[in-house]
Amino acid sequence: MKTFIIAEAGVNHNGDIEQALALIDVAVQAGAGAVKFQTFQAKNLVSKTLQQAEYQTKNTGKQQSQYQLLKSLELTEPEHKILIKHCQANNIEFMSTPFDDQSISLLSRLKMQKWKIPSGELLSIPYLRKIARLNKTTILSTGMGDLDEIEIALTTLLKAGLDKNKLTILHANTAYPTPYKDVNITAMLRIKKKFKVNVGLSDHSLGIEIPIAAVALGATLIEKHFTLDRDLPGPDHKASLEPQELQQMVNSIRNVELAMGSGKKLVSNSEKINKSIARKKIVAKKIINLGQTLTADNLTLKRSEKGEPAVNWDKVIGKKAIKYFVVDEGICL
Repeated sequence: MKTFIIAEAGVNHNGDIEQALALIDVAVQAGAGAVKFQTFQAKNLVSKTLQQAEYQTKNTGKQQSQYQLLKSLELTEPEHKILIKHCQANNIEFMSTPFDDQSISLLSRLKMQKWKIPSGELLSIPYLRKIARLNKTTILSTGMGDLDEIEIALTTLLKAGLDKNKLTILHANTAYPTPYKDVNITAMLRIKKKFKVNVGLSDHSLGIEIPIAAVALGATLIEKHFTLDRDLPGPDHKASLEPQELQQMVNSIRNVELAMGSGKKLVSNSEKINKSIARKKIVAKKIINLGQTLTADNLTLKRSEKGEPAVNWDKVIGKKAIKYFVVDEGICL
């Protein structure tokens, strides 16, 4: 099964539509299946007095409220339409995470096909119900959540009408960036076992190693933030991949998928040519005369063009030589 890769542009457009379009181009070039933005109305998402998270202040270099930060990163409906049209023209799926009811309604009107529920909305019951009623392909991130909370969210979604077969649950850690010791990637397998759903990873660690490992463990979906330049101002650039890294991640994931194979232990076509060279054969260690008994004293194993395969050692020992053999000549019965 081919891993679905979401290139998470998020708010790395910095409120600039041209920068957003450039991010789409990067995702297309990298070979991602979708490019995802974030849709919100700051007034519906956050109170005007809530301060930024510590990492947001550090990365933006500004002392401001979350409202002020998010207001500068809103995308208008006409801008959404421009982005969707550009995605369609470049054969990449447009996605955006809604953060409030108004944004869900907007993206529904725009006929978005895949819906991403962010970690912060894991327990937002009315929000979950509204998305579930759409009964579209749904992706649930679970950062800051434990198994009991995931179960609450899953139960809410299913009771509200979401077909379980349309759901993928992503393991996630919402620290930006996530320390490797806190990634806990095998929790993804615990989620899969407990809830019997497709699973994936929304990764906020630095580098590309963790998503690649997740695919090897069975992730069906990978989400990773990317940016045009990590030195750009903004809250998420520092924990994002640059274009060449995104390309490398996608290529590496595709290589891992090929390497996963069928699970059957067989001799591959590419190694068959080496088999006759690498496997040892039974050859004469000394001169052996016609009729002489073949023993461990006058036989040995070496790589050779001719001779009985090494696995036939016990069958050869004790037999009579059918001819005169010189040293290193392959033994044949």
